[in-house]
Amino acid sequence: MENRSEWLYVAVKSSLEAGEAILAVYDAADLQVERKADDSPLTLADRRSHDIIKAAIEGFGIPVLSEEGRGIAFAERKNWPRMWIVDPLDGTKEFIKRNGEFTVNIALAEEGIPTMGIIYVPVADTLYFGDLESGAFKLDGCRHAGIDNIDSLMKNALRLPLKQDENRPFTIMGSRSHATPELEAYVEAMRRSHDQVDFIAAGSSLKICRVAEGRADVYPRLGPTMEWDTAAGQAIAMASGASVVRHDDGTPLAYNKEDLLNPWFIVKRP
Repeated sequence: MENRSEWLYVAVKSSLEAGEAILAVYDAADLQVERKADDSPLTLADRRSHDIIKAAIEGFGIPVLSEEGRGIAFAERKNWPRMWIVDPLDGTKEFIKRNGEFTVNIALAEEGIPTMGIIYVPVADTLYFGDLESGAFKLDGCRHAGIDNIDSLMKNALRLPLKQDENRPFTIMGSRSHATPELEAYVEAMRRSHDQVDFIAAGSSLKICRVAEGRADVYPRLGPTMEWDTAAGQAIAMASGASVVRHDDGTPLAYNKEDLLNPWFIVKRP
């Protein structure tokens, strides 16, 4: 019998434990950075986080697709009606720069749709989580919140979107490490159509979280991402009432595709 509350709680707990392991490496003198086949960086923190999360969630009998275990053939994956999608350390470049803007991402996708998402920001000790059935939430100070069951988690969390200043400028989120000419053109177009526009750069999934919170209006990603970069954020954004759609045709991003590369997309509040 399904127990989505248990899935959510165990995934949240594993994200916090993974965050602790990441911070232990983050605070060390040597981050132990390696290079993957595509020349992207991999750290000891990625591997430790992956092992913690996988050990926690694989007991539910739901298969796991992770950035650190991406080599599962589509012939096998295509038969999965439900799957965990995990990025154990999203924003490795930000981690290496030691700017704090990296996250732990865990999502549950069902029939190609992210229905549950957990994003933990270890340095800020901030947790975002959402389920399409129950909504999206934010919790600060997780290490001292006494989260010992799903009820205490929900009791301490704030529902998203948070109340915002109605007079704030139209706010656009953008990538700190992956700016593109297309993004610059998009921002300029928005400046022509709105009286005031703020552009805020951030790393990792924080950009989607800002839109889910209501602190930003839109996050255009006009560059490459992978499914594990976006699945958790999409679930949280959708649970908060925002949308995550393809840039070309306005349809929602789909998951467990044969090619795990995402098309360009836009996260926006209604």
